[in-house]
Amino acid sequence: MPALDLSRLKVLPLAERRSLTRVEDILVRPDAPLRPIAPELAPVIRTAADKIRSARASGSQVILMYGAHLLRNGAALLLTELMERGFITHLATNGAGTIHDWEYAWLGRSTESVEENVATGTFGTWDETGRNLQLAMLAGALTGLGYGRSLGRFIHEDGCTLPSPEELAAAVAQFPGDPLAGACCDVLGAMQRFGIPSGRIDVEHVWKQGSILAQAWRLNVPVTVHPGIGYDIIACHPLFNGAVVGRGAGEDFRWFAGAVEGLDGGVVMSVGSAIMAPQVFEKSLSCVHNLRFQQGRPAVKDFDIYVVDLQDGGNWDWTQGEPPKTNPAYYLRFCKSFSRMGGAMRYLQCDNLSFIQHLHRELVSA
Repeated sequence: MPALDLSRLKVLPLAERRSLTRVEDILVRPDAPLRPIAPELAPVIRTAADKIRSARASGSQVILMYGAHLLRNGAALLLTELMERGFITHLATNGAGTIHDWEYAWLGRSTESVEENVATGTFGTWDETGRNLQLAMLAGALTGLGYGRSLGRFIHEDGCTLPSPEELAAAVAQFPGDPLAGACCDVLGAMQRFGIPSGRIDVEHVWKQGSILAQAWRLNVPVTVHPGIGYDIIACHPLFNGAVVGRGAGEDFRWFAGAVEGLDGGVVMSVGSAIMAPQVFEKSLSCVHNLRFQQGRPAVKDFDIYVVDLQDGGNWDWTQGEPPKTNPAYYLRFCKSFSRMGGAMRYLQCDNLSFIQHLHRELVSA
């Protein structure tokens, strides 16, 4: 069978979608009442806050890796204040985290019924989402930005500016071996195939205060995105270009590994990310060790890992290391991978928003 021709996909206006969540309903104010947590989690979160303060006092990294549900549960304002106060130095999310982020910032609504819309061939086929995320990455790549910072800038600045086709063609002709030549070719190709204009393209984001990516850009906190090709709804759009997504994600992987390089004495939090966070972290740490050992430097040490998810952790005490292969808990990647990384790992079975809310209160009230 031949490859599917995605250029023939019919896309629809995002405003026509029945969106299941609204940004004004989900955003949690920093002074909102605390959601309840299990009593035994309070001292663990208190210790995590102490570890974060210690890490920042010594100049070490505090990395938050999160899944899309943390944004959908309304944590953006809490994370913004933590960034403003310097408690988070690096953010990392998956592709879904960026899609909801942009849709909330632009439309004020997000989330659709997967079951209903796959059945009608409309799941993910929303014009503005696919178009503008691709446009943000196309524009950002021209200045060497990865996926996360490209979209953060696009939201914060309400659009982007593209060079003329003549300028792009001249840059490729003059510097064909430059790493940015490919980015210029991708922009030029998109202009020619889809009628994208040069110059200023205005895309107003009324709800940018609900965007983690935009606030990270505003505060100069690095945010990286670690997607999979075909994982996210932006693949359901004629403009989709896997090379553009891959270029942005590749740049972000290097930036994330750079944060891991500064993790001695630091803290990693994986909140609601069962696949992306453990997979990306273990490869990044291996790259850091590879380069360090070539230089005669020691492994990353004295860092703490807090893994948060709703699942029960396999009823295993992960402070004792990983279980045997005969135990079903062995196959919980979000625990197992982090338990192997050399840091002191604690698993918290907890709602992700509740964890962030209690952590925020511990950090800002001290």
